[in-house]
Amino acid sequence: MAELIRLESLRVVYSQKVVLDGLDLTVAPGEFVTVCGQTGCGKSTMLRLILGSEQPAAGKVLIDGVQLPRPDRNRGYVPQKYSLFPDKTVLENITFGPETEEFGLLGRLTPKFFKRREEFRAEARRLLQQMGLQQADAEKYPDQLSGGMQQRVAIAQALIMRPKILLMDEAFSALDPGTRSEMQKLVRNLWRETGTTVLFVTHNIAEAIYLGTRVVVLGKESPETPARVTLDLAVPEDCRTETGYPRREDLERMMKQVEDAALGGKLELEMAEFAG
Repeated sequence: MAELIRLESLRVVYSQKVVLDGLDLTVAPGEFVTVCGQTGCGKSTMLRLILGSEQPAAGKVLIDGVQLPRPDRNRGYVPQKYSLFPDKTVLENITFGPETEEFGLLGRLTPKFFKRREEFRAEARRLLQQMGLQQADAEKYPDQLSGGMQQRVAIAQALIMRPKILLMDEAFSALDPGTRSEMQKLVRNLWRETGTTVLFVTHNIAEAIYLGTRVVVLGKESPETPARVTLDLAVPEDCRTETGYPRREDLERMMKQVEDAALGGKLELEMAEFAG
C-alpha cells in the first residue's frame, strides 16, 4: 500500500523529559486515522510533528517520502480552539490563507489580486454551503457565530487550501453533544467526498471508532515513561449500519480494546448519540 505519511523512530524530549520514543506509524492516502490516548501521551505533539511546526530530537517525519521542515499548504490544521481572526468576517477568514500565499501583502495592490480575490470568495461561498452555513453568514464576524458555526468556518479555512492531509486536534471537544454529533457526520461526509487523508485526535473512544478507518492508541506504562503505539485497530466498513455508526456489539468490543490499550489512561467511554 502506498504511504503518504511515515513516522520513523520518533523521539521527542521536553525539558529533559522523553515524551515520545521509538514512535513508528504509516498512513496511506485517503485514510481517516483517529488517535486516542491519555492526557500527556503526545497525541498533539505527533500532529505538530506531521504539520512541521515542531521537529523531533531523533527520527524522521516523511510526507510523500520527503522530510519537510516547516508547514505548507498540503497540511491543513484545525485546532481545538477556533483559529479565526476576530476582526475579519467569515469570508475574509476563509480567503485569508490563499490570498496571503499567492500575493503576500504588497501584491494585493495589483489588478490581478482583485480578480483572484473574487475567485477565492466564490470558492469560500461554495465551502460555506458545503459546511451547512448560510450565505448571510459570510459577512458575520466570529463573535456573532455559535461554537459549532465557528468550527465549521475553521474547517473551511483549512479546506480552501486543498490540503492532502487534514490534521484535527480535539476539534470537537468544546462543543455540546448535539453540535458535536452534527460535526462528526459533517467531517465524515467531507472525508468521503474529498478523499483527503485525515488524522483526528480525540479523547472519546466512541467518536474515534465512528470517524476512523483506523484507531491508533498511544499509551504510557507510567507517568515517567514515554508513550508508544499500544494499538493500531482497523475499523471495517462492514461493521457499520446504514447510518454509518458501528453495530452495538462491534462498538462495545472495539471500545474495550481501545480502553485496555490506553494502559489505565482516562478516556471518555461513551456518548448518547452512539447508543443506537
